[in-house]
Amino acid sequence: MLEGLQREIKTIQERDPAAKGVLETVLCYPGFHALMLHRVAHWLYGHKQFFAARIVSHLSRFFTGIEIHPGARIGSGFFIDHGSGVVIGETAEIGDNVTLYQGVTLGGTGKEKGKRHPTIGSNVVIGSGAKILGSITIGDNVKVGAGSVVVKSVPANTTVVGVPAKVVKRNGRRAEGVDLEHGNLPDPVAEVILHLQREITALRNRVNELEDLNRRTA
Repeated sequence: MLEGLQREIKTIQERDPAAKGVLETVLCYPGFHALMLHRVAHWLYGHKQFFAARIVSHLSRFFTGIEIHPGARIGSGFFIDHGSGVVIGETAEIGDNVTLYQGVTLGGTGKEKGKRHPTIGSNVVIGSGAKILGSITIGDNVKVGAGSVVVKSVPANTTVVGVPAKVVKRNGRRAEGVDLEHGNLPDPVAEVILHLQREITALRNRVNELEDLNRRTA
């Protein structure tokens, strides 16, 4: 447990340049508090102490603004930056070295029983306000752009952006480690609009050429 605690503290200090020391991390990071309380709640949940687990989870949400169901499975190296408004459902599964920003939802899409929340691979970054819904799988090394809505599984080593989210490959290269540069994310909708603008300009120029030719031959 002590090793796990040290690993989570180190994770925060590595990924947040605002972290100034161990004491500040332990006392002032709601994402850290929520994760530690979730470890307790998940242990209780695994031992069939469902009411006690929900009480711990409820207290965690009250003090941190982060709601993690006790049944959710979370790997090591998990980091929630700021964290306000984060919601993680009961059957969600999260791999190692995953980063979530504020307002992220790992939610369900209905009232069905069984697996109904996302499975998140390792080395995944999910931007602010992103919604990942349903029993889908997000592969390893995936980046989800801020504000995206993901309702279909995403293959490993890709980036998704938009509503609904679309896969965008960045130079065909594999995403390495934890990349927090959301400003570098491509915008597939903007790219389509730009392509259409170029097509319209080309067609307009062609029409002008034909009109000039028609006037000269008339």
